[in-house]
Amino acid sequence: MNDSRTLTRQLLTYVDTKIGTAEERAFCERMANRQIAWSYSLSRQLRKHDPLQGLDKFISQEDLKYIKNYSNVPLALLELQGHDLRSAYKLGWINEFQQVEMDNTLTRFSNEMGGCERIKNTIFPATYSTYIHFSLILFIMLLPFGLIEFFGIVEVPLVIAIASSFFLIEKMSIHLQDPFENKPTDTPTTAISQTIERDIKQMLKMNYHQEDGAGVKEKQKMFYIL
Repeated sequence: MNDSRTLTRQLLTYVDTKIGTAEERAFCERMANRQIAWSYSLSRQLRKHDPLQGLDKFISQEDLKYIKNYSNVPLALLELQGHDLRSAYKLGWINEFQQVEMDNTLTRFSNEMGGCERIKNTIFPATYSTYIHFSLILFIMLLPFGLIEFFGIVEVPLVIAIASSFFLIEKMSIHLQDPFENKPTDTPTTAISQTIERDIKQMLKMNYHQEDGAGVKEKQKMFYIL
């Protein structure tokens, strides 16, 4: 989420969209919307859903046709971002240092995607879960003998409550091993993607529409004076 905001901020501050050409503005919008598409596609791919679903709202048909050839859709989107970044540098819209900074942001996206994929594909050894389960059963079986002297008949509901708590904790730990299984306890990647979409669209809207009319001319005049 933070890097998505950073990329959009870099686009809007490095590329002079205020007095630049329509092509420069279209470049910023294209990369920003493609970043929204990247967030949604990664979320759906981690959950083993169709990563292409809904992307036509954010990217062009040419981009959509290009990424269909990839099994890893988020990776294809990052590749397109890199191509556009190189083109912007060659056209003189950004300088060499700005290109390096933005490329570092794209690299962080790749690292974050790889981290999520490692979490998704890491398989815990079966013996690990088995030993914990057997140890838990042994503990529950011995627990009544340790409580009968102090609680008497109250021991029965107490043992049931303690055993249920431990089994629920065990079940919770199993669910947390994979936070991308589309369960209520999973990481809310869809909500995170929606937040990214909201923030990026708001940044684009404020940058392009807040300074219409005389406000733009006044700021441009101040810019030239400085």
